[in-house]
Amino acid sequence: MIRNAFNSIIGLTLVLGLFSACGNKPNPELEEAYQKAAQAFVADESFFPILDEELFYFNSQRLDTIAVDYLNEQDAVKRLVKLDTWLAFTTRRFTAKEEQSLRDRQYLPRAIPIAYDGLAIIVNNANPDSCITVTDFARILRGEATKWGDIYPQSKLGTIDVVFDNPLSSTVRWCVDSILGGKEFTNPNIGAVKTSAAVIDYVESHHNALGIIGSNWLNDKRDTTNVTFKKNITVMGVSKMKTAEKYNSYQPYQYYLYNGNYPLIRTIYALLNDPRPNGQPTAFAHFCQLPRGQKIILRAGLLPRTANMNVREVIVNTK
Repeated sequence: MIRNAFNSIIGLTLVLGLFSACGNKPNPELEEAYQKAAQAFVADESFFPILDEELFYFNSQRLDTIAVDYLNEQDAVKRLVKLDTWLAFTTRRFTAKEEQSLRDRQYLPRAIPIAYDGLAIIVNNANPDSCITVTDFARILRGEATKWGDIYPQSKLGTIDVVFDNPLSSTVRWCVDSILGGKEFTNPNIGAVKTSAAVIDYVESHHNALGIIGSNWLNDKRDTTNVTFKKNITVMGVSKMKTAEKYNSYQPYQYYLYNGNYPLIRTIYALLNDPRPNGQPTAFAHFCQLPRGQKIILRAGLLPRTANMNVREVIVNTK
């Protein structure tokens, strides 16, 4: 333990030394490189609603503000590893190769969990089937069920038109890793648009569509209790059982993320590689961990990583 702590201190010293020349004289080129990478962090586009709100409150209380570039998850991590930015928000940790690459260059990468998100399955309001099992969802992704009638024999909707936000997004990667065990999609009817908002628009206008998005895109901002989803689409209940019924299927509400009833849960990470302990990227990552940042996550309908949860019974009038 003592040796590990000593090595960490030495590593941090080496990293900080990258930004100053001998004799503690600042190196203008290294300083410029640091400042350029510190101007903005990157994030998977599916986190736009929650991170924009976090960023608004963070920047409102500081003179030195930071911006954000929304990308797909793969490109976001690539920019982090290339040192084009010091912070990226994803739904995965560093891979062993990514972490080793940064450590070989005398950096100290760390993955900070800040929240839990539900992966939501949405369908058109004209679709009478509102519950699905994890098994049937996997069958759709594998191409074993290509028509709604393959899952619901009475359905007349025809082909299941599956739509994701982006081919390289965290949503696609999570489904491949967590639902298909690392195997790629084989359903010929799977496609992607560009953004999560476009997924909602597509599902709203196509009766046979099935969309997959992060649950932070679903909450009706007029409802401060976070128990109402958008009215223009239907959020499917997902079941761990062999047969999906209303009593055993759950939507990605905070409480069902909290108690584990909702099966499609993913962790949101802040991947941080900022070599300066007082840098803007570090400050923002820590802000998301602090009580105020966690309260913003709670208010947005996601499950905070560290905040205390108060559970209340709410009766929802769906009429």
